[in-house]
Amino acid sequence: MINTKLMRINEDIQREMSVLLRDVKDPRLSGAMLSCVRCETTSDLKYCKVHISVLGHAEPKDLRRGFKSASGFFRSGISRALNLRNTPELTFVLDDSIEHSVKINNILKDWSNSEYGDPESGNND
Repeated sequence: MINTKLMRINEDIQREMSVLLRDVKDPRLSGAMLSCVRCETTSDLKYCKVHISVLGHAEPKDLRRGFKSASGFFRSGISRALNLRNTPELTFVLDDSIEHSVKINNILKDWSNSEYGDPESGNND
């Protein structure tokens, strides 16, 4: 079970990463809409796994390279914003959960409109 202090640190890192993602200047990262989904920090605050959601047409290989080269920028931004004894080393994981949920939502919309009629119109025969 994760303790309260670690949950707060994860939320703080996630919030700061969301701000820093808007300010990054790397062209490999500026082509898509990026958002920080969640962060998982180890209990000793040495490592943090940052789950990034990408919405748009971006090459995963380029994104990984961009995040690797910009990791110093992100780490120094977190260090300035948060008063932690150790600033964790960041590893980035591409998360497709938002894109997956958009696909499911579109499938459900198409299914409900075509097979059973529009639920708003009351034509559910």
